[in-house]
Amino acid sequence: MTASDELAFLDATSLADLVRRGEVTAGELVEATIARIERLNPQLNAVITRMDEMARAAAREGVDPGAPFPGVPFLLKDLVAECAGTPLAEGSRFLHGHYTSSHDSELVARLKRAGAIIAGKTNTPEYGLLPTTEPALFGPTRNPWDTGRTTGGSSGGSAAAVAAGIVPMAHANDGGGSIRIPASCCGLFGLKPTRARNPLGPDYGDAGSGLACEHAVTRSVRDSAALLDATAGPAPGDPYCAPPPERPYVDEVSRDPGSLRIALATTPLTGVEVDPECRAAVEATAKLCEDLGHRVEPAELQIDGLRFLKAFAASWTAFANWAIKDWARRMERTPSEDEFEANTWRMFQNGEGQSGGDYLLAIEDLQAISREVAGFFADYDVMLTPTVARPPAPLGYFHWDEGNREEFLTHIGEYSGFTAIANATGQPAMSMPLHWTDGDLPVGVHFVGRFGDEGGLFRLAGQLEGARPWADRRPAVTA
Repeated sequence: MTASDELAFLDATSLADLVRRGEVTAGELVEATIARIERLNPQLNAVITRMDEMARAAAREGVDPGAPFPGVPFLLKDLVAECAGTPLAEGSRFLHGHYTSSHDSELVARLKRAGAIIAGKTNTPEYGLLPTTEPALFGPTRNPWDTGRTTGGSSGGSAAAVAAGIVPMAHANDGGGSIRIPASCCGLFGLKPTRARNPLGPDYGDAGSGLACEHAVTRSVRDSAALLDATAGPAPGDPYCAPPPERPYVDEVSRDPGSLRIALATTPLTGVEVDPECRAAVEATAKLCEDLGHRVEPAELQIDGLRFLKAFAASWTAFANWAIKDWARRMERTPSEDEFEANTWRMFQNGEGQSGGDYLLAIEDLQAISREVAGFFADYDVMLTPTVARPPAPLGYFHWDEGNREEFLTHIGEYSGFTAIANATGQPAMSMPLHWTDGDLPVGVHFVGRFGDEGGLFRLAGQLEGARPWADRRPAVTA
């Protein structure tokens, strides 16, 4: 067997098994991935940094057959995670050409120990601030299901690459929905783990007071679970850690979830109208859950939505301001307006006018709301919502200028109104590809679990994947 395109849509677990059995080599998998990047990336603009020779060298060094993913190609999102010897730009002209990583982040070191071979870096909006991947620096990433539409953000480059079959899984991170939104837009499985499940060190203890976390977008549920097994756990000096799991996550995927009490919530905290396709997706999923023996009840979060939005916006503004100041300090450079996109610079300026007390008041409000949400989950095992309030939008939909602020905020609300709450509370949440429109656009459905209970989500996800599989679906641009 050779690593031809007939292997492009096997998941990482299957590819690892082929390597262990000697039916394909790591070198063959790497060469096939490089060939797919060369063929597909001109249409998608998913990969913005090629690492061909580094990947080939890693394959030549040999793989540990006992590792979870020996020789399986992987892509790294060009945000937060450091990979020694490679440039890091985070979608910004301020970094581009000025910074090369001198070390591996702890997460990247764990990925390499798990056998993954990093073959490139993927596109992201500037500092991961928007729910679309259209940075001015590198240009838009295009959705393989319809190249005129967004991949979502901020992990849109990774999602496009996985959906098109370039790699079976890719790094992603999530501060307001940035794993789950691209998973929804591109027809993938995307899990945001519990706060502090994966490390952010050695450069960061946490990011945005715990809003942001690290993981991946994958084609299968079992890949996400096995990858989390390989990367999860605190690193020395971390400020806090997530509760330890009862058993390996990959074992949870095949376990019976039991009969769950599921809250069905269809009103986003942003108050935007939900598109009929997204409503149909969540209603069909609710019916499927009932057919599988779960109890589904309409139940919305009883929290002050305006208080939440104001607090989250304040924390996000501070996050943007911090991101620029962090890089300015690390690179010993002074930021200037011409090196940033207009929306990013405006957020930076707004952050300059926000006091430390204002920021801590916002965190206080988010923590108070988190306690209210925890009370809600005392009565429910899982909450089911749309992932986003509309199908993948046309490219350019999230354009910002001084004259369209209200429209811009409405559009942001459509893509973050269901996802951001889990970042504020730290709870695990996942988007599952269980619905496609008549126009063959993917629409994800969103599940939020109790704090620390990724195991419960993986059990439910494995059951739903078996009941309504998506593995045979192929986008228009595909390997």
